[in-house]
Amino acid sequence: MAKRPTKAPPAPLPAAAAPRKSGRPTSAKPRAKKVAAPPPPEPTPESPAAPEAPQPEAQATADPFAFGAEQRQMLETLSLNLAKAAMTAQSAIAEAALSQADRPAALSPDPFNIAPAMTSVMTSLAARPERLFQAQADLFGRYMDLWSTTTRRAMGEEAPTAPATDKRFKDPAWTENPVFDVMRQSYLVTSDWMNRLVAGAEDVDPRTRRRAEFFTKLLTDAFSPSNFLASNPAALKALAETNGESLVKGMQNFAADLERGNGKLKISQADYDRFKVGENVATAPGQVVWRDELFELLQYDPATETQHAIPLLIFPPWINKFYIMDLQPANSLIRWLTAQGFTVFVASWVNPDRDKAGYAFEEYMERGVYRAVEKVLEQTGAPHANTVGYCIGGTLLGATLARMAAHGDERIASATFFAAQHDFAEAGDLLLFTDEHWLNEIEQQMDAAGGVLPGAAMADTFNALRANDLIWSFFVSNYLMGKDPPAFDLLFWNADQTRMPKRLHLDYLRQMYGRNALAQGEFEVGGERIDLSKVTIPLYFQASREDHIAPMNSVYRSARLFGGPVTYTLAGSGHIAGVINPPSAGKYQHWTNAALPETLQEWQADAQQHPGSWWNHWAAWLRPLSGDQVPARDPKSGPLPPIEPAPGAYVKVKS
Repeated sequence: MAKRPTKAPPAPLPAAAAPRKSGRPTSAKPRAKKVAAPPPPEPTPESPAAPEAPQPEAQATADPFAFGAEQRQMLETLSLNLAKAAMTAQSAIAEAALSQADRPAALSPDPFNIAPAMTSVMTSLAARPERLFQAQADLFGRYMDLWSTTTRRAMGEEAPTAPATDKRFKDPAWTENPVFDVMRQSYLVTSDWMNRLVAGAEDVDPRTRRRAEFFTKLLTDAFSPSNFLASNPAALKALAETNGESLVKGMQNFAADLERGNGKLKISQADYDRFKVGENVATAPGQVVWRDELFELLQYDPATETQHAIPLLIFPPWINKFYIMDLQPANSLIRWLTAQGFTVFVASWVNPDRDKAGYAFEEYMERGVYRAVEKVLEQTGAPHANTVGYCIGGTLLGATLARMAAHGDERIASATFFAAQHDFAEAGDLLLFTDEHWLNEIEQQMDAAGGVLPGAAMADTFNALRANDLIWSFFVSNYLMGKDPPAFDLLFWNADQTRMPKRLHLDYLRQMYGRNALAQGEFEVGGERIDLSKVTIPLYFQASREDHIAPMNSVYRSARLFGGPVTYTLAGSGHIAGVINPPSAGKYQHWTNAALPETLQEWQADAQQHPGSWWNHWAAWLRPLSGDQVPARDPKSGPLPPIEPAPGAYVKVKS
């Protein structure tokens, strides 16, 4: 909408010509004619200009509501921008509604099966009225303290206020402005009270209570005052400073995200146009030396004149794309490994479509791990390979090792597991999404999509696990503040999800998360039970202290299931930053302990803390298992003819 030009106000008409308004009394006294005052004399060099005399009468009678041309321009611009923002939002919502009109309704009004969980918790609380009374008294006491502090501040007294440690309230106005400080503290008091009340319910199945806790946390996070324009001081400040342009940009971002999601809001976490796989992410040099219907095998160029004789083969999770290990040269694990003298191979999984709907764990084991090992040994001429399994790629690798051990297959000399689980008894909040009610929902979604789970579905699940960081922070920044999404390679990768075959995904969720069958020795592949204790090759387990997807205790329990020598290392940070932490960054810390006692708590009690990355510790463990030095291997010169440069074609397929 174009801005209208601002016109200067018309000059007032003479009193005699002014029309009378109906019903308005006029004065009987005629108005005195104004006589123009003579201009002041020009100052001369001999007599400097006298200071202008104050005009108290004019100041006293000035209209406080009068606007100058600049103020009127600002007000008009703000009004136009607010109208434009509203029209943009309304248009986007209308288009989204039309695009969704012909689609089937939601499969279930309660896909997470929250209602029964909340009913169980409320029943437990109602059965103990004394607990409710105590909780209400505690809430009242907290509010009394807050009101007392607020009153003292309002009266000008120095009263301490709780510091803003929550990232949502980092703007100084949340503590410096009394109004916003009350909003912040009252919200924190109430949300903390609600979450503690639900978490304290007794005689409730632990998983049911955890589901209720999860939902309550989602609810209280959503109602944070930081998520609303009228109660977010930073957003209001941006609105005022830009005359409403920040809100216009925010609603344009909102409309673009609705369009990108085909009528469903798909919040942008990064500037996706700034990155392109193979150009500014996933740029480590190498070649695709094998391709079949399930994976591409990438071999990376050497960075040293000699390399270890035993190659290193990495199996990433099939739920994500492998280039988390090769985002930028500075944090590329693949580049770092080649610089350490290792011959690095990576299995780049296909982004499966409907033709892979019937693929199961067995296909990924036999056509994936077995075949990749075979091709690596063929390409290098080595008798063995060392392997890495990342996340669920590690679950697959661990099960494969047990099957190989049962058949006397010794082609894998060692295995390293990054954030990988084999015992799912304490697998974290993802357990909440694996009850039969939710699995039936997932199955219907996959049937509707032709036998695969859309990548966006898994992205939504992982985002819900970290709602404040991965949903609401971008909601505020993109829509309320009108900022552009950041050019952040990690978040670009996070949004680049893959599809999953129906049979593989449901079997994995039911067998691993639902029954914990692999840890119980009840998981079968090809009619054979998998026994992890038969694996006696050296293993290295890495876990991260703040990992919410593969919790450190879950990884520790997994490490104790195997029968050979196991090294467990604990890194700082979470599921991604704990793994992808190059030594050059000097970030975080890690803990080591050569022993593997019964519990993680015992392990931690005797563990030694070291600054920075754990990569060097792992490399020191891996080198003795990697053989002598041999001339560096050129991917273009092996028995397997190169197909195309890394990162290959499969990783570029969008969901």
